[in-house]
Amino acid sequence: MEELRFLQEQGVSARLIEKAAEFRSAYEVPAEAAHRVVKPSIPFYGKDILEMAIAGILKGENLLLTGPKATGKNILAENLAYIFNRPTYNVSFHVNTNSGDLIGTDTFENNEVRLRKGSIYQCAEHGGFGILDEINMAKNDAVSVLHATLDYRRSIDVPGYDKIDLHPAARFIGTMNYGYAGTKELNEALVSRFLVIDMPPQNEETLHFIFGQMFPEAKEKAVEQFIGVFLDLQLKSMNSEISTKALDLRGLLAAMKIVDAGLSPWQAVRMGVVNKTFDIFEKEIVEDVVRTRIPTEWTREDVYE
Repeated sequence: MEELRFLQEQGVSARLIEKAAEFRSAYEVPAEAAHRVVKPSIPFYGKDILEMAIAGILKGENLLLTGPKATGKNILAENLAYIFNRPTYNVSFHVNTNSGDLIGTDTFENNEVRLRKGSIYQCAEHGGFGILDEINMAKNDAVSVLHATLDYRRSIDVPGYDKIDLHPAARFIGTMNYGYAGTKELNEALVSRFLVIDMPPQNEETLHFIFGQMFPEAKEKAVEQFIGVFLDLQLKSMNSEISTKALDLRGLLAAMKIVDAGLSPWQAVRMGVVNKTFDIFEKEIVEDVVRTRIPTEWTREDVYE
């Protein structure tokens, strides 16, 4: 199957790939949710992580992806939804998220009160994959509505309406970063409803894969330097020399894109990485790292064929 070829290329277990293909065939996507099945911008690279995640989902488990910034948690979640050909429902938790945002709220339509279905309700109804982003930022009353949804009951009680059972293909994937402002420890009752995957930091191999997939026309020498910028910043962040603000893989990939439009690599990396930190001393450290890798005189022709 073409959609699962990238799993074969990474040496993922043939049995897991076969079972994933069977899952895809067993559960059709409802027409009203078909637009939510989206191919990720890049495939996830990491055989062991993919095997753990696929095995858990095949057995009906929900996943919690943990780890520091820029480890690919959201990319993995998007890839899993694509692997299993399921519609995706994203919920970005914040301190004001409440149960109504997840399940739904009353609305007045055609002279009668009706339920405006929330993301979790639609996910349960259509057999989607619910991506619960930054789940450790949610208030307890918001997360508590997920307890019956995430455990063996696999149901949602909708106040004032009725109980609905989850579609057999529905799964939930939570993501959380350590130490972000506004985050808190997840309670044991919630964590016990997930299988937890601790995402490893990016390394040279995974970054080469990402850049190779996204920028096949980029020169190898330039790619090495852009990857070097990220790895150098990651090391400084791990050693507590800088915060994680400049450790932004999305920003670095965006910088590569705008270089292709004609902007100088130095200016592009300033926009994508350096200017993400607002402390003057930290910014100097980040600038020094970038200058050692990306010469200010470089042009687009130094990066792309």
